[in-house]
Amino acid sequence: MSTPRQPRETRGQGLEPLAVLPVFVPLQGKRAVLAGSNGGAPWKVKLLAAAGAEVDVYAPEPTEELAAVPGDVVAGRVTLHRRAWTPEDLAGAAFCIGALEDEAECVAFVAAARAAGAIVNAVDRPHLCDVKFGAIVNRSPLVVGISTEGAAPVFGQTVRARIEAMLPRGFATWVAAARDWRETVGARFHGFSERRVFWERFTDRAFAEPDRAPGARDLADLLGETQAAPKGGAVTLVGAGPGDAELLTLKALRALRNADVILYDDLVAPEILDYARREARTMLVGKTGHGPSCRQDDINALMVQLARTGKQVVRLKSGDPLVFGRAGEEIDACRLAGIPVTVVPGVSAAQGAAASLGVSLTHRDAARRLQFVTGHDRRGALPEDLNWGALADPSVTTVVYMPKRTLRVLLARAIAEGLAPGTPALVTFNATRPNQAVVRGTAADLADRIEASGYDGPAILMVGEALSRGAAILPAEADQAAAAS
Repeated sequence: MSTPRQPRETRGQGLEPLAVLPVFVPLQGKRAVLAGSNGGAPWKVKLLAAAGAEVDVYAPEPTEELAAVPGDVVAGRVTLHRRAWTPEDLAGAAFCIGALEDEAECVAFVAAARAAGAIVNAVDRPHLCDVKFGAIVNRSPLVVGISTEGAAPVFGQTVRARIEAMLPRGFATWVAAARDWRETVGARFHGFSERRVFWERFTDRAFAEPDRAPGARDLADLLGETQAAPKGGAVTLVGAGPGDAELLTLKALRALRNADVILYDDLVAPEILDYARREARTMLVGKTGHGPSCRQDDINALMVQLARTGKQVVRLKSGDPLVFGRAGEEIDACRLAGIPVTVVPGVSAAQGAAASLGVSLTHRDAARRLQFVTGHDRRGALPEDLNWGALADPSVTTVVYMPKRTLRVLLARAIAEGLAPGTPALVTFNATRPNQAVVRGTAADLADRIEASGYDGPAILMVGEALSRGAAILPAEADQAAAAS
């Protein structure tokens, strides 16, 4: 029997150290100054004007490109002064840029601008900058800024290009609509949870139809849907997959974004919690094989209690919650208490392991059936009621969950019941994670191979002729084979 433990609240690791603080500066209607005419000057002036600033440019000998900027701006205002700057020119400026070739003059400009209370940037002189410009993805009012802190500008530009491709240009009209509708939504729905429902549905609609401009009918529909949405708390059982965060489904991501509280198991990969809202509470309700575990009754009671207070509760489980995840007990507890409960399936450990190994569990030349079996019962022992005839069937692929404690006796009994000793068998540890490891063998020798390997972590056993069909040897396995030879 495992030692009981109590659910406990956890905290995310928080932000990692930041090289710079990403901030956004409103410049609409404010005065900005640029002095000089080096190569970066024209683009900087255009950026300031695009943000709505009234820009005064001081350049005794402006380049042809800089001189043409006042006629190119799409917003704001640009005035070109064909003379050198003076400290008096900086009075009242909110933002100043030095685009000067001479270092000493640039230092003097920065000092004067700071004395005037302005934010300062010096082109190509990061040591003089209060702020720095990064790559920009413009779907205004949706704006994405990207910085590599000067370490890899080309890399930053490539990231910008990738994000450009991911964000449809139509998002600009949706974000503009959100800005225009915010007051109406706030007046209709006074509670935070209702407003969040509205904006979640708004976001789903924007992603579904990004290239269509939203209109009054969209607003009316979304207001009606929000009004009709169920009120109060609910529970969602979510499959986190076997480890690789990229295997999360879109529906799982949406549930994590919407959760007020997330109850998760030890086997859930930590990076998956990074997809949750920053404001969400996270609670470890550790369910580990043969180790200290929270009692299932305590988990059920906690889910119900939180949902009754109006919380959106996500019960986050490794793999698929409906495959040896005790989901049935949690669903029954919610229904008995009158709490709405839904299930978001996940990629199972069997699917993840098979995909990472490149094997088909139902290869038509080797397997007519696929069966999932648990490796232990409530007491942690080999279940007494396993169908040994089915386990010994040469035309089936068997996947055994939680097999570590009983693997040796399970395989020995299967062989005794008729399973061919040479049947291909393998165990995958930490399936789909960076530290995944695989031990291959046969039903007769796999237990010895595992014991010699020293591998640990969540494990899944697979047995059957299908495992020998088209399975490539992964790099980790090649290293393992070389070490054994």
